[in-house]
Amino acid sequence: MKHKRSDKVAETIHTTISTILSRGLNDPRIGFVTITEVEVTDDLHLARIFFTVIGDEAAKKSTEAGLNSAARFIRHELGKVLKMRYTPDILFKYDHSQEYGQRIDCLLREVGTSNDGNDTEDN
Repeated sequence: MKHKRSDKVAETIHTTISTILSRGLNDPRIGFVTITEVEVTDDLHLARIFFTVIGDEAAKKSTEAGLNSAARFIRHELGKVLKMRYTPDILFKYDHSQEYGQRIDCLLREVGTSNDGNDTEDN
């Protein structure tokens, strides 16, 4: 299977940003963040970085704001690692897929408990 260049760049961005975040940024809004996915456009000019954070809706919003305000610094650090002519612009977005998956899981459990698996009628 061939890998597109954007996939390789996305993988490098993922590991680099995870390292930067593990060292910590000087922004109190950024708590314990997990990078879940990085999507890079085929022209390598934009990287969408999806993240999750533990906390309520306010924590999610403030973390997203903190990450996007640190985006210039993070992009600069990425430029040192990527060694490309153009370092992609970066945009942080909260990853809702985990919540969506948990909701589906919960619904499936509800269906499972309301239906005991016995389809025959007891007479």
